[in-house]
Amino acid sequence: MGTTQVASKGDVDVAEADTTPFDGADPQEWYFSKGYTDGLPVVPPTPEKVDAMVEALGGEPEFLEARVPPRWGNLTRRVMAVNAVMAGCLPMYAPVLRTAMRAMCDNHFNLNAIQATTHVIAPLAIVNGPIRNQIGMNGGPGAFGPGNRANATIGRAIRLILLNVGGALPGVLDKSTQGTPAKYSYCVAENEEDSPWAPYHVEKGYRLEDSTVFVIGGESNHNINSPVPNDAEGILDDVISSMTTVVHNNARASGHCTVALSPEHAHEIAKQGWTRHDVRCYLQMYATVKFGKIVHNHKYGKAYNRHLPKYYRRDLDSDIPIVPSPDNIHLFVIGGTAGRFSSFIPGWGHYNSPVLRAIDEAKPSGGPVCVDGTCYL
Repeated sequence: MGTTQVASKGDVDVAEADTTPFDGADPQEWYFSKGYTDGLPVVPPTPEKVDAMVEALGGEPEFLEARVPPRWGNLTRRVMAVNAVMAGCLPMYAPVLRTAMRAMCDNHFNLNAIQATTHVIAPLAIVNGPIRNQIGMNGGPGAFGPGNRANATIGRAIRLILLNVGGALPGVLDKSTQGTPAKYSYCVAENEEDSPWAPYHVEKGYRLEDSTVFVIGGESNHNINSPVPNDAEGILDDVISSMTTVVHNNARASGHCTVALSPEHAHEIAKQGWTRHDVRCYLQMYATVKFGKIVHNHKYGKAYNRHLPKYYRRDLDSDIPIVPSPDNIHLFVIGGTAGRFSSFIPGWGHYNSPVLRAIDEAKPSGGPVCVDGTCYL
């Protein structure tokens, strides 16, 4: 086999490893032996494929896009290209991958802690705008599952970068107690075509023709089975049922979360005149739990819980909101048009803040404070 660009570990940057490694060995076994994979076979990053990916990323192979914690490896465009090729990405996916990594490596996102925590949190990327259809992403049936190359390989490329450049190897720098399948690939698109509301990025001030990537620390999606209600409050009360357990981080540490309504649920809610903002306000107002339930009624000693906002009352019978503001609920329409199933995706409490970043750094006309196309939510 000819020369190839490879990922690497330790203090060696991804594109600087031995370029003639195989010596007759099976390439896949060689990659596995070096620890360059996520546990699945990879696409050999030949020079031709890497060069095409670098070109799609904007050229200048040594251009430093970011440094990836906790190892703080240098994510140059060539390094990003190598990992993208190994994941199976096509060059047309490059702008989404680049935007997602730049958003995740923003200090606001706190990727360093996400990479090293004992929790099951994983970075989730949700794509909006025309680029979804241009590269063939899936926001419809089975969007969170297998079967779509763009979703799967962009998400996988993110994970390979977090492993190979960030150094977040399970049991080494990644201290997650059990891990999560979301750490293989966690990337979807919003189903804008089957949504009754304006897309998420338009709500945040971008134009319909802009494309964006939203990133947040999330658990795996929790199914919401709501087949019976046909009114807005009934459907959303079932969503609240999923939100109001006390064993996820939003209940114990506030912060941001994501709700993915199926188109069928969203249309039932919208035809009764409810806006996206109405939905978020209803969920925030009524998704509460008693403080006593959070602290086990002080059975194991009196607890204050410093992770919740200081202004929350801590009487055992006090109602504690799952999130402090409607703006902490990030609402998307995702999935197929048949089936009354939605998802709640718990966040990581106040330890992580989501970032919304425009592809090609388009700047919104309104919404949150934004710099170079990046919105801090």
